[in-house]
Amino acid sequence: MSARRRLVWLGLTPEPEQELPAAVAALRDPADGHPPPALVAAERHRVQRLVLRGTQGSWLRYLREVTDLVVGAAAGPAAADPRPALVAGEVVLDHHRMLIGLPGTAYARTAVQRRELEEALARLSARSRPTHRGHTEPRRTV
Repeated sequence: MSARRRLVWLGLTPEPEQELPAAVAALRDPADGHPPPALVAAERHRVQRLVLRGTQGSWLRYLREVTDLVVGAAAGPAAADPRPALVAGEVVLDHHRMLIGLPGTAYARTAVQRRELEEALARLSARSRPTHRGHTEPRRTV
């Protein structure tokens, strides 16, 4: 495999590098929704190290770990703040959907994660919508 093909995964999108560190840190330490700055910095360093020195395989293993955190948050107590899991889940799902344009088997290998993320995001989104007493949706006419 050429060096160029081995690095093509790096050009997908910058959102994981930008969005995941804070969201993942909040998922790892969900106590009050504000993870310690040291935990955010450690997560940022981990992501940078993976991007600069890692492989597509190590990157996908990290995203599998993030997927597990999102799925766990969706299965957890409804009182927990769903926003970090929503951010992380949407970023990873978007990333995994873009893999279809790359050579290799990464898109197929992440099919289960995409399904897990879609289900988790649906649960988390439903949890984050405000409910209003006595409010009914307007009837649709066709």
